[in-house]
Amino acid sequence: MDAQTFDRLAEEAWDGFPAEFRDQLRNVEIVIEEWPDAATLRLAHARHPAELLGFYHGIPLTERGTGYQMVTPDKISLYRQPILLHCRTEDELRAEIAHVLRHEVAHHFGISDERLRDIGAY
Repeated sequence: MDAQTFDRLAEEAWDGFPAEFRDQLRNVEIVIEEWPDAATLRLAHARHPAELLGFYHGIPLTERGTGYQMVTPDKISLYRQPILLHCRTEDELRAEIAHVLRHEVAHHFGISDERLRDIGAY
């Protein structure tokens, strides 16, 4: 799967988000990276780069205080190679990208991995 197709599918996933959610992600950059770096793997407690499909780098909305001003954008990374390793077809890829993006957006809103498991979103 070439990078352009992956990018297009990621854009489609983003466009599928309701406007009320997209509007609350004004200071969040969504980027496609080939693999997670070593520092991100440590933060995610991942043993192997193929384990990590995405990562939210930032301060969740629920943890921001009055001093949260003039900061660089938060970032949601989608890791292309690990996601590709989990998918065989374009339809699987489309679904996986959307799932990973929703998962990372949930972290932006302060929803933990534990809570995502509890509600069956994992």
